[in-house]
Amino acid sequence: MSPKRVFFLMLLMAMFIITTPNDVMLAKNGLNIGDKAPNFTLKDLNGNKVELSDFKGKFVMINFWTTWCPPCKKEMLDIETFSKEKQNDLVVLAVNVDGGNEAGVRQFVQERKLTFPVLMDKKDMVANQYHILSIPTTYFLNREGDIIHKHFTMLTLKEMRELIKSKK
Repeated sequence: MSPKRVFFLMLLMAMFIITTPNDVMLAKNGLNIGDKAPNFTLKDLNGNKVELSDFKGKFVMINFWTTWCPPCKKEMLDIETFSKEKQNDLVVLAVNVDGGNEAGVRQFVQERKLTFPVLMDKKDMVANQYHILSIPTTYFLNREGDIIHKHFTMLTLKEMRELIKSKK
């Protein structure tokens, strides 16, 4: 791993440790509830291009995560269950920001038998578009592509169910 990547990962970890959810929620910059979610195109683990705008008309959950993040690891199994429960009405897009660690991501996905799309944000282009300050961070979009909720820490299955139920 390059020194630049190590520095970036250490910076992210430090931000994760020193940034509380309240600090993040008070941030004045970034995307807000009611904003149109920025469109993006990323490749999945099979090399297929996935574009956010392709999912207009469905609820979308965008989860930014890494393989080395303990809350992300815990959250992924709940996201898998939630994805299967809501598969007719909701699309989960898991945006990995491990800096291109495709082999590690692939192993992570296989070990957990994840079935939702895992997208590789190798250069943090989408993470920057979405102003990601900590991981995991999750955005929920309505059928029109507007942000209806943002969450800056790990979500439980119960919380995911409540969030989508309250926004229909």
